[in-house]
Amino acid sequence: QVQLVESGGGLVQPGGSLRLSCVASGFTFSSYAMNWVRQTLGKGLEWVSTINGGGGSTTYANSVKGRFTVSRDNAKNTVYLQMNSLKPEDTAVYHCTRTGYRGQGTQVTVSS
Repeated sequence: QVQLVESGGGLVQPGGSLRLSCVASGFTFSSYAMNWVRQTLGKGLEWVSTINGGGGSTTYANSVKGRFTVSRDNAKNTVYLQMNSLKPEDTAVYHCTRTGYRGQGTQVTVSS
């Protein structure tokens, strides 16, 4: 069965950095684009970034462009989200997704 397990969240000060990881299993990882989305109580679900199966094509929401970088290691069935220059408005539960599936998420809190 498909499983997506995120990790790497935590509490960080504004301007800080975090790297999220998502380990996938149960499907041919390299055949699927992977996404990062985030969820807050106030804004609901917001798409953050997508990376294609080969890793050569990435897209970002305007709100994170230039600060976040998505990457993947198909040998490790893992997708990453490097988050720099974090802002309080980046506070959310971050989920990795592929078509039809979403992980349980990891909490990111940006606060001084």
